[in-house]
Amino acid sequence: MKIATFNTNSIRSRLPIVIPWLREKAVDILCMQETKVTDDQFPAAAFHEIGYQTAFRGQKSYNGVAIASSLPIENVAFGLGDGEDSAEDQARLIRCTISGIRILNAYAPQGKAMDHPAFRYKIEWFARLRRLCEQNYSPDEHVLLCGDLNVAPEPRDVYAPDELEGHVCYNEEARAALRRVMDWGLVDVFRMFHPEKDLYTFYDYRVPNAIKRRMGWRIDHILATRTLADRALSAEIDMAPRLAERPSDHTFLVAEFS
Repeated sequence: MKIATFNTNSIRSRLPIVIPWLREKAVDILCMQETKVTDDQFPAAAFHEIGYQTAFRGQKSYNGVAIASSLPIENVAFGLGDGEDSAEDQARLIRCTISGIRILNAYAPQGKAMDHPAFRYKIEWFARLRRLCEQNYSPDEHVLLCGDLNVAPEPRDVYAPDELEGHVCYNEEARAALRRVMDWGLVDVFRMFHPEKDLYTFYDYRVPNAIKRRMGWRIDHILATRTLADRALSAEIDMAPRLAERPSDHTFLVAEFS
C-alpha cells in the first residue's frame, strides 16, 4: 500500500498537478492539506473520475483537509473531538479508517509569530492532538498521522538551523510539542530510510532559486505506530511536482507499506 501526503496550497489551483500525479503514481491514499475551498466547491468529481473516493472538510481561502483513496473510507470524523472544536479545528484534521489503518490527516497551525496568539494556539493544538491519541487510539494499532505539521523536528530538517532558530516552525517549544505527540508511540517513517540532510518537502516561493540553493524545510511528515512502521518498505520525497508549472510551495511525500 502506498500512502502520500501533499499540501496543495489550493486544491483547485493544483488540480492539474494532483490528478496527473495520481494517474501516474497510483498511490492508494493521498492525504491533502491547505485545500482552501469550501466543501461545496471541492472538486470531488475529478477524483471520482479516476477511481478515488474522497472525504474533505474546508474553509474559504484558508485551511482545509481532504483524503482521496482507491479503497473504502470508513469512520470519517473531523477535528480533535474534545468538545472544543472550532470550524478551523475541523478544517485542520480529518480522521478515518482505510483498510484497517487508522489515519489522521493534519494541517497543523503555522503560528504566525512567536509572540502572536496563533502560536499559543499551535502549541495547544499539539497538546490536544496528543490527548486525542491517548483517548482514542493505541500504539499497538496501525495508526498513521500525516500531513503538514508545520514543525521541522531537527537541525537537519532545515537549511540553516542556526539562522532559523526561533522561527514559529523551528523553535524548541514547537519541536517539543511535536515530540510529545510522537512520544505517544509514533515513528518518523521518512527518517527510517533517509538519515541524511538536505531533503525537504517545502521551499518558500519568496526565496529566489530556493530549490537550486537547497533552501528548504522538512515540515511534511508521515508518522506511524511501530506496528505499522515495521511494515514500511520505502519513503521518498517526489520533487518533480515542485518543479512543475504553477506548483505548490510543498511537494509530495510518499511511503509504501507491505
